[in-house]
Amino acid sequence: MTTSREITRDGLWGNNVALVQLLGLCPLLAVTSTVVNGIGLGIATLITLVLSNTIVSLIRGFVRKEVRLPVFVLIIASVVTIIELSMQALFYDLYLVLGIFIPLIVTNCAIIGRAEGFASRNPVGPAALDGLMMGLGFLVVLALLGALREIIGFGTLFANAELMFGDGAQTLTIKFNQDYPGFLLAILPPGAFFGLAVLIVTKNWLDLRPREKQEIIEPAPETV
Repeated sequence: MTTSREITRDGLWGNNVALVQLLGLCPLLAVTSTVVNGIGLGIATLITLVLSNTIVSLIRGFVRKEVRLPVFVLIIASVVTIIELSMQALFYDLYLVLGIFIPLIVTNCAIIGRAEGFASRNPVGPAALDGLMMGLGFLVVLALLGALREIIGFGTLFANAELMFGDGAQTLTIKFNQDYPGFLLAILPPGAFFGLAVLIVTKNWLDLRPREKQEIIEPAPETV
């Protein structure tokens, strides 16, 4: 059985949904023009992963193999509907910004993949932890990409924070330069691809560093 440490490492880094599996790229690239948008969608996806993984694990012994995928999709759709209605009631302005990408969480391959590949084969505890870590890894990438694009595109950080945290959060907005004209490419779809590429390259570089150090430390084999 996979240990909690391995589940955590895979979800946050080794098998990150966005940077390694490259799943869920449509919402990731579409809504991350600001960090608040990224956090909002990331939290919704995280909750969906945790709840759907938990429910799938609970019923895994009662669902026949022939119908498991339709059942999993129905569970995910039900969870997303609850989240969508809750967001409409509690964070209506943010819901309007995220728009169609909230119900589209149902079609996120990462969520269906974790339900089929992990939750349906493991007990509730590991399944819930897997959903939490995979969702948290996805949330972190959404937030980082949103922050990168917002800083370059608008010259701000945490703009429109009041959409998520209330009117008192307007003071959280940071504007680095009052005269900054903005950089349009950063907030357009091509800018999202460039930003994601930067994050993927950075992760791969960090993964390669220990190997390079190990190769330097290890002496070369002697030739006869």
